[in-house]
Amino acid sequence: MHIEPGLVSGAKIVLSYATAAAAGAYTLKLAAASLRAEGAASLALRSALATAAVFVFFEVLPHHPVGVSEVHLILGSTIFLLFGAAPAAIGLALGLLIQGMFFAPFDLPQYGMNVTTLLFPLFAVRALAARIVAPGTAYVDLKYRQALALSTAYQGGVVLWVAFWAVYGAGAGAGNLAAIASFGAAYMLVVVVEPLADLAVLAVAKALKGPAGIARGAGPALFVTPRLHNPA
Repeated sequence: MHIEPGLVSGAKIVLSYATAAAAGAYTLKLAAASLRAEGAASLALRSALATAAVFVFFEVLPHHPVGVSEVHLILGSTIFLLFGAAPAAIGLALGLLIQGMFFAPFDLPQYGMNVTTLLFPLFAVRALAARIVAPGTAYVDLKYRQALALSTAYQGGVVLWVAFWAVYGAGAGAGNLAAIASFGAAYMLVVVVEPLADLAVLAVAKALKGPAGIARGAGPALFVTPRLHNPA
């Protein structure tokens, strides 16, 4: 989902600073709520795990340039379901930053756009989960249609933000629109994979619930979001 260097340039790039700041402010709000509910140790550990996962998704898993950006298997809904909204947002932001600093410095000028593109769809997934997952349902008990809805919301949000930045930076010419369409078509193929990844990860988490002792009702889990195994 990396915005190509030069696609948005000059004074136009200032907008990305504003959107990134808004995403950062909302992330801090989520982090404060998580800190109060689960404690500093849990928030820090889950954020570190989410950051490591995001870095692996970007650097290790296959990624290919298509149209105006790159197609990545980000698994945004997966890290949300495992770690919660605040750690997932922190992980996406830090993972992207670490990648840019050490492996892709040419992406740093686009960091505001890229982090916006990652975080706002995550916030949409959080809102959607609150609507479609009943309060009495733990995430390990999600159905395929629910995992599909969350994955589609995340991947669709990424595509829409990339399309916005592309049109904002380069206009609505036929060539640019064709490049956006090719990116969107390729990226939405991830929707086929991510719900299956979500359900596979949730099945493993459900199987490990007892032996791992991570959801016995005695307090918040350190490694995963409490909602993974416990109803709201």
